[in-house]
Amino acid sequence: MNNFIDFWQHIPENLKPYIFQIGQFQVRYYGLMYIAAFATLYLMSLYRLKKENFGYTKTNIENYLVGAVAGLLVGARLGYVLFYNFSYYMSNPLEIILPFSFTGGFHFTGLAGMSYHGGLIGVITATTIFCRKYKINFWQFADFLIPSIPLGYTFGRLGNFINGELYGRATTVPWGMYFPLDETQQLRHPSQLYEALFEGILLFLVLWNLRDRKKFSGFFLSVYFIGYGLVRLLIEFVRDPDPQLGLFFGFISMGQILCLCMILIGAGIFFLRKNKSQML
Repeated sequence: MNNFIDFWQHIPENLKPYIFQIGQFQVRYYGLMYIAAFATLYLMSLYRLKKENFGYTKTNIENYLVGAVAGLLVGARLGYVLFYNFSYYMSNPLEIILPFSFTGGFHFTGLAGMSYHGGLIGVITATTIFCRKYKINFWQFADFLIPSIPLGYTFGRLGNFINGELYGRATTVPWGMYFPLDETQQLRHPSQLYEALFEGILLFLVLWNLRDRKKFSGFFLSVYFIGYGLVRLLIEFVRDPDPQLGLFFGFISMGQILCLCMILIGAGIFFLRKNKSQML
């Protein structure tokens, strides 16, 4: 038993974050996880088109994903800049768009410095533009996509785990882990795995099993906002806050503040859309 616990606790130290490396250029698993996430959304959407009665086509989904990928990447990067490190990037504006580090030579850092909430804003913006262009109802289209999204999102957190980043706070629980990027080398909560399990798989199972029930348009978007926001809010209590920000008021992180906003927006969507459907 002790041997297994020791093996478990040191797993992150034995993982390489890249698939291959040429000189200082690395192709990382994290980038592959983005591809896996969108491939999952694409395949699940096609499955729903085949099995359920929707008015969308395969071409609609493919055209949408092109814009959604762009919206996610731009939004996630700008969200990180605005929410997590604004003063630094205002002093170093080129680093907003250049994923390179020239310290000690040329080095590609990949998709470091990304914000989930910024990515969410970017995807919603891209979805709005797409729906207006193709004259598709935004609320119905969002509800069609939402049940599949958390399963794809799971891959992103697994990418964080392989990178050894966004680890949890110091702990004494036996399932804690040692992460190579942690300079203090303390046993820490594997918060990336918590998020993959609860924000990803659990939320997917809830939404996927609800998908056949007749609800007002906007229902699944509101439930996703509330569900993700609540789960992430709780997990953030064991996730290490960003060192440049720390905790606000001594107890709440930036991620939790954004999740509270997300929960409130989700509740607002729920009641507004529900009341509108009752009036029709």
